Amino acid sequence: MPQFTSLDHENLNSVVYGALCDALIQGRFQPDDRLKIRDLAEQFGTSVTPIRDAILRLANDEAIIFRSPRDIRIPGLSENRYREIRAIRVRLEGLAAETAAQVATSADIEALERILRENEQAIEAGDRLKGTQLNQAFHFLLPQIAGLPVLNSILRRLWLRMGPHISDAYIEGGRAMIDHHYPVVEALKRHDPAAASMAIVDDILLGGKPILERIERGSEPEARRA
Repeated sequence: MPQFTSLDHENLNSVVYGALCDALIQGRFQPDDRLKIRDLAEQFGTSVTPIRDAILRLANDEAIIFRSPRDIRIPGLSENRYREIRAIRVRLEGLAAETAAQVATSADIEALERILRENEQAIEAGDRLKGTQLNQAFHFLLPQIAGLPVLNSILRRLWLRMGPHISDAYIEGGRAMIDHHYPVVEALKRHDPAAASMAIVDDILLGGKPILERIERGSEPEARRA
């Protein structure tokens, strides 16, 4: 179970929901992980009410499965659903990379390269959590550079489903999870929109093969981690 910081905010419902969304997107949960409302309330330093409300919102987002208050889990993905999400990501993240290549500054390039350096270290150390967080940071920096906040919001919703599966495959995927990021950066340096779009598409399709392979195998996450 990921650790969360105790909160002292007026609008607890939105804060808790946002924090749990971030945890899903960043891969701090994996498929079939169980969420316990009381444990989360203790971590956040709140009553169970804002936790329960956030859980219900996430269930409506199809980001979790709420079978009962005692059975709340991170869902798996069918192969068809994964391929659907992947096809949407190809179009939307391709647009983000293409637009970012037109406007990227030297500071933007440095930020992407810093993420890559840190991700190299995470992969070498076998740090799944850090690696998946940095992977998400790289992908979401592109629409930020591009100045596309609406697109960023759409991608957040897609990554609620993708984050846990990227996390699940990250260590097994090894260098496939990062190698295709380098051509993205090089394309941005050249201000080459077509190459940037093609590079991020390669990352999603080729770098994402380990994710698809795990889904195709239909392995049970709890059994793998036992």
